[in-house]
Amino acid sequence: MKIVRFTSGQHEFTALSRRIRYQVFVKEQQVPEALEYDEFENSSLHYLVFADGKAIATCRRRETSKGIKLERFAVVSEARGMGAGELMVRHLLQEVLPLNRPVYLHAQVQVAGFYGKYGFVAEGPRFEEAGIDHYLMIYKREENT
Repeated sequence: MKIVRFTSGQHEFTALSRRIRYQVFVKEQQVPEALEYDEFENSSLHYLVFADGKAIATCRRRETSKGIKLERFAVVSEARGMGAGELMVRHLLQEVLPLNRPVYLHAQVQVAGFYGKYGFVAEGPRFEEAGIDHYLMIYKREENT
């Protein structure tokens, strides 16, 4: 597997990423399309994972007033369990930890344990985002350095 970082101006990669996000979030999880694509598309750094030349997963990261937010992790159904999610999380952490800013994400409740394996800890109560229950999860640097 190979991971590629890109910006929204790289239209071929953007189209592949949007296709994956549409499949996973809009079709599978019934997230309204208007909520899936937001005002942060152009200011985020995006990532695609390729396996055998095919785009199978995507995510993005962006700077916020609270730190660096990792988000929009999506793996196509036929590629789940192949390690694309792990590759994305590990790769993003390698990129962002040297920036010495807090790192966080909003994890869907059913995958909070996955992020926990990489040092993310749930903080606060469950909350609803786009009709799906989530936890705020913060990367705990001192436990994983």
